[in-house]
Amino acid sequence: MGFTNLRLPEHVIASLYKDDLVVMDSIKNKAPVPAPAKTEAAPEKPLFLGNNLQHIVILVNDSNAVHVDDAALSFLTNIIQACKKNLGDVAIVNLAHHAFGYAELKAKLSPKYLLLFDIAPSSIQLPFTVPNYQLQQYDGCQFLFAGNMLSMIPDTQEAKLEKSKLWLSLKKMFNL
Repeated sequence: MGFTNLRLPEHVIASLYKDDLVVMDSIKNKAPVPAPAKTEAAPEKPLFLGNNLQHIVILVNDSNAVHVDDAALSFLTNIIQACKKNLGDVAIVNLAHHAFGYAELKAKLSPKYLLLFDIAPSSIQLPFTVPNYQLQQYDGCQFLFAGNMLSMIPDTQEAKLEKSKLWLSLKKMFNL
């Protein structure tokens, strides 16, 4: 009798594999576990554009863009570069998609400079009002309220006047 024809009784086999024995009938009779349902939530819009490296927060209100449209982004990029900064230094927040008060903005972004385009101080729960293009210091942050950014883009005399007011204020703000 060779080992190939050797038949062991069931109790011997069970004693050899007492900790590792699997009964196949119980597995076959179990209902398959359904995979969890995939729920696809809408992707959340990013809080801001830029890296906020120098804590310069720019607030806009544009319901048609995630952050700003192409013309506005080009305008902002030129302004930022004129101030010897780049997009990595700023955080562009679109209040149309992220309605924040100042306290929440401060907690999330720690702004040292806050540039607001066509946004009233009361809309972010600030306790003061200030005319456009006048620098205002408050709570460790320097504020600059500006007019509508899109009105500064065209090549008109009114747009040039608004841009020059903005530039003079930005020069004071960043000591240029």
